[in-house]
Amino acid sequence: MADEVQKKNVTTTEPAAENAEAVSAEAGKKKKKSKKQVFRGRASVQCTYNNTIVTLTDQNGAVLAWSSAGHLGFKGAKKSTPYAATQVVAEVTEKVKKFGLQELDVFVKGVGSGREASVRALANNGFVLLSIKDITPLPHNGCRPQRPRRI
Repeated sequence: MADEVQKKNVTTTEPAAENAEAVSAEAGKKKKKSKKQVFRGRASVQCTYNNTIVTLTDQNGAVLAWSSAGHLGFKGAKKSTPYAATQVVAEVTEKVKKFGLQELDVFVKGVGSGREASVRALANNGFVLLSIKDITPLPHNGCRPQRPRRI
């Protein structure tokens, strides 16, 4: 009976060793996944009174990189400053360098103070800005206003 156990162990360990060698050989032969090259994309800049968020996408809307002032560690009122907006754009630019992005269509949304600063930072970081469009939502006689307070 001990002989049978030894035979089973011998037969089960040999194919595992062969498989391990085969797997390691395949791992050495794997092709490196090439990063997709995107030359033209979209930049969405959302500037609120509390934060600035910048997202870079390809033409189809697939996100390549994003960042926000809060993500960088700015807190409180500092998140909505023009300086924070330039820092956000600088970080997004670093993240997106590997894709080879060169031309951008910029879409700005919101009323915060980082609007102009973020667009200028995009231009200063080596992107060619093809268009700048303001997509801030505006109500056209939408919601009913609140009733006046009675004190």
